[in-house]
Amino acid sequence: MQLERVSCRVRTASPTGQTHAYVLGRSGALLVDPAARVDGLDALADRVDHVALTHHHPDHVGAVAHYAEETDATVWCRLGREAAFEAATGVEPDRTFADGTRIETGDGPVEVVDTPGHAPEHVGFRFPGEGGEEGGDEYLVGDLAVAEGSVVVGHPSGDVRAYVSSLRRLWARDPPRLHPAHGPTIGDPRATCERLIEHRRDREERVLRAVRDGAGTVPEITDVAYEKDLTGVRDLAEATVRAHVEKLRVEGRLAWDGERARAVVP
Repeated sequence: MQLERVSCRVRTASPTGQTHAYVLGRSGALLVDPAARVDGLDALADRVDHVALTHHHPDHVGAVAHYAEETDATVWCRLGREAAFEAATGVEPDRTFADGTRIETGDGPVEVVDTPGHAPEHVGFRFPGEGGEEGGDEYLVGDLAVAEGSVVVGHPSGDVRAYVSSLRRLWARDPPRLHPAHGPTIGDPRATCERLIEHRRDREERVLRAVRDGAGTVPEITDVAYEKDLTGVRDLAEATVRAHVEKLRVEGRLAWDGERARAVVP
């Protein structure tokens, strides 16, 4: 299946300063994550029949309304998330999808794959690579994975347990390539998934150690768990710590009253 990537410069937490939109198919195509109106997408608009998002964060949704109207495309969203989609995009969805839904393009079907964690409605899109069956299926993965660095999984919308499970699901499928919303194409998906899982495990251990050493509030835990200057990203770091605290609370590995965490004696 033909894949076109178009980079959109937007306000984003990504160090690239861009979100990639993708067009899948030579005709009857699926447009994913139109973050902004740009010349590259305008040039491909005549082939678009469907519009969808990997998730609803502001750096992914900026031109949904424009391209939906421009192309008269069918607008899709995650089943059960219709109101949130409309609030984020200003567009009422035409149809909904769930895990396993196939969106038919002129080049064949694109399959929706649930990948929650970064956001509760987060999905990926599975499609045949240009090499056909021999080349294996590839994935658009939104903000599930990046080739370098890590992905923010922050409270209140981020769920670390779900995020790690999504990475493990993708690892098990062992695709040849991943196409993220930020940064370059990922040519080593299993190694990338392993790296991102290990990063979450390391951050979790730092959070747990900080609590055991007496840190209680989210700012206190953040000060201990991060060994770097957080100027400009303090809010993201604290949101990440809170998401890890929630995971550890659910697992019974620490106590949390909404303001302070404390260690649980085994």
